[in-house]
Amino acid sequence: MILSLLIAAVVLFVLLRLLPGDPANALLSVGADQQQIEAAREQVGSNLPLWEQFLRFVGSLARFDLGTSFVSGKPVVEEIATRLTVTVPLALLGFALAIAIAVPLGILSAVKANRWYGAAISTVSQLGIAIPVFWVGILLVTVFAVNLRLFPSGGYPRRGWQNEGQVLYALALPVLTIGLVMAASLIRYIRSATQDVLGSDYLRTARALGASFSQALIRHGIRNGAVPIVSILGIELATTLLGAVVVERVFALPGLGSMLLLAIEQRDYPNVQGVLFISTLLVLLIGFAADLLQRVIDPRLRERATGAAT
Repeated sequence: MILSLLIAAVVLFVLLRLLPGDPANALLSVGADQQQIEAAREQVGSNLPLWEQFLRFVGSLARFDLGTSFVSGKPVVEEIATRLTVTVPLALLGFALAIAIAVPLGILSAVKANRWYGAAISTVSQLGIAIPVFWVGILLVTVFAVNLRLFPSGGYPRRGWQNEGQVLYALALPVLTIGLVMAASLIRYIRSATQDVLGSDYLRTARALGASFSQALIRHGIRNGAVPIVSILGIELATTLLGAVVVERVFALPGLGSMLLLAIEQRDYPNVQGVLFISTLLVLLIGFAADLLQRVIDPRLRERATGAAT
């Protein structure tokens, strides 16, 4: 994970330096003279050789110092921390809702594949995968905000989590948008994993020893079927964090994705590289956690890891 983070830092540094223009231009007004330009370049460090810029960049990351915003003058870490209070709850609540929808429906569509409702669940999930997330968000706003007036169409309380009820009320439609779109994708994977379990030898053996179908599925099937699903869940959660920019844009939420778009528009390089670095770190941590959870669920993976270490 540390090596991946270092490689990501190198890629991030190179890509930002390939952008046209000098980062110091974001600090300058129109008609700045040469002396002001040189002072701005010295301030942001763009007058240094690339190798020295890179060493300073990596050293700052090691101290978790992401710099100061060119526009607001605030530390980037503080701004990201504020934005994460919107993006992380949005992603986690949507993720939890997706699991609550996808797990029972995915198992049902596999167990009852020969019934009409099993096939209907599978068909609807395939259609859900093809629908863009922004379209789902607009549809929910039209139905629940414009027509029924049950939820706000967008926005976020100024006091933030000081009033939890208002925050949850504001996040209701965005969370539902993420949950429905993610559930459509997860149902397909859970259905496939359940079908593999239904055709396994250990499930037939458990039935032959007197266990009912439900008992055999709960005691033996779910745990074995969960191993490949955990990695998919990690990918889906990481994708949700990175793709939250679309949902935040639709519902005007001040999250991490909105911060990135605004920083790109304003050519605020510290904010851009800060958001991208933190996003990469979150994705790596999610993958690491999914890997650990797989080893907890499946003892065979722990045995392989122990054997390899030995």
